[in-house]
Amino acid sequence: MDGAGSLTRSLFRSLRPQADLKAAAVGAVVLLREWVQDKRQQRLQAARTAAKDKIKSRAKAVVEREPTPRVVALVERYLPHRVGLGMTVLLLIGSCGFGIVKGGHLQDFVTAVSNARNALANSAGFRITSVVINGRKQLTQDEILAIGGVSGRSSLLFLDAEAVRDKLKANPWIADATVLKLYPGQLMIELTERKAFALWQEAGRLSVIADDGAVLEPYVSRRFLSLPLVVGKGADTQARDFLALLARYPQVNSVTKAAIFVGERRWNLRLKDGLDIRLPEQDVGNALAMLSKLDKDDRLFSRDIVAVDMRLPDRLVVQLSEDAAKAREDQFKDKKKKKAGDSA
Repeated sequence: MDGAGSLTRSLFRSLRPQADLKAAAVGAVVLLREWVQDKRQQRLQAARTAAKDKIKSRAKAVVEREPTPRVVALVERYLPHRVGLGMTVLLLIGSCGFGIVKGGHLQDFVTAVSNARNALANSAGFRITSVVINGRKQLTQDEILAIGGVSGRSSLLFLDAEAVRDKLKANPWIADATVLKLYPGQLMIELTERKAFALWQEAGRLSVIADDGAVLEPYVSRRFLSLPLVVGKGADTQARDFLALLARYPQVNSVTKAAIFVGERRWNLRLKDGLDIRLPEQDVGNALAMLSKLDKDDRLFSRDIVAVDMRLPDRLVVQLSEDAAKAREDQFKDKKKKKAGDSA
């Protein structure tokens, strides 16, 4: 028994230094880990402290600035979120719009937008494929479409029928118009055109007018040369009534070249052979009836005269031509000589 106990004690003595060495190593590792963790904690704490100090310094700088205006504070407090973004967008849009208008590009911008939307509508099947125009006489189909603002890029979907009608009615040849859109691609236009009534000359300019005085064309083509001619300021609006009265006396009307409105009060007639007839301001119908009778009975218009003045109510004054006046004067002198010889 004693021998066994001695063996055990000797074994424990030989193992103890190894166990102590291992324990010492473990303890060193633990101490090293704790030291590393402490250093890390110290660095983190220092970084946090530095960040807090920086934030405090910034806050202090902000506090030292002037306080936010009350209006701005109220706006920031009560306006919904993203209002600032929306106002910025509106400001940018307004700036772009101002630049377009100021630069004179508004019409180009509107045209571009209109062309873009018409292109989309046309691609969707709303292209104008047929046009029917009724009542057209003086204007061609291309002229009517151009007046109405309808082009090959127009789409039926975005075509403003009321605007097309207003543009058509603004043309002097068109008295009235009706515009119908028949989907998906037909446009129908009904027109009521004015008729060329007379030629009007004023201040050296010759125009074609309707019976209401509207100027249909500022120039005269050969197809209108047979229309009656009226001359003078105000003759355009007074021509309808006077020419209707003149037409009741074909004896005078057939030889009339022009009707001249004088002083916006009364009419003169210029006949085809150059004879001037000065009509009165009142009772024009009676004066025309007298002229017809004088020409029918006495061939007044065929005589060698240059003017007939009917302005005085109680008499008719006839102005002879120079040759006729001279011949009449010579004849009168011969008569006087003959009378003088007879008395001698």
